[in-house]
Amino acid sequence: MLDLRRFDVISFDCYGTLIDWETGILNALRPVRDAANFRTSDDETLELYALLESTLESGEYRRYRDVLRSVTRGIVQRFEVPPETLDADALGDSLGQWPPFPDTIESLKRLKQHKKLAIVSNTDDDLFAQTARVLKVPFDFVITAEQVGAYKPSHRNFERALEVMGVAKDRWLHAAQSRFHDIAPARDLGISCVWVNRRHDKPGEGATALSAAQPDLEVPDLKTLADLVEKSA
Repeated sequence: MLDLRRFDVISFDCYGTLIDWETGILNALRPVRDAANFRTSDDETLELYALLESTLESGEYRRYRDVLRSVTRGIVQRFEVPPETLDADALGDSLGQWPPFPDTIESLKRLKQHKKLAIVSNTDDDLFAQTARVLKVPFDFVITAEQVGAYKPSHRNFERALEVMGVAKDRWLHAAQSRFHDIAPARDLGISCVWVNRRHDKPGEGATALSAAQPDLEVPDLKTLADLVEKSA
């Protein structure tokens, strides 16, 4: 079992870990899915999103809102519906209203009593500012892809986080839902990591690309992590 007492900072991926982005994505894409000539399952839609997003993020850096526009256009094209069926800004415009998981806010409040909290997220500063109002709990550090000019799983995002937080690597714990974006690079860099396996009761990886990276600790939700931290305090 990971010794949670030794960590001064817990950082989090935001979308998928704290925010229920799969619900947000599916709701934003509902018009184009309803207009499609064939029905697709939620998982098929999310897997297409994962493929398009990870491909776009692996190329030359562009702001996340622009990535979301291109993802939307790709989905419209794949579903073979008229381009005007869905506003290209539908995902970006809705992101600030995507809901937190039911356990997120209370768990963050509990964790903040014991640790400093940070965000390391593949997003733009202005988009996270909208989400921060939904999360309600203030973070000690916020590191976005826009600040770095790169997207996870790039190591640069974690290296920048280390600089910003000013904490020794062995005092930092990173928690995330995506093994592809977060767990794999954290393990590469020797950063202790927790897989918040939000899809533990569902098949596949949903809206994240595939990865077999293994965490130091796996929990099904944020409440379980908060329980473990409090128990170890």
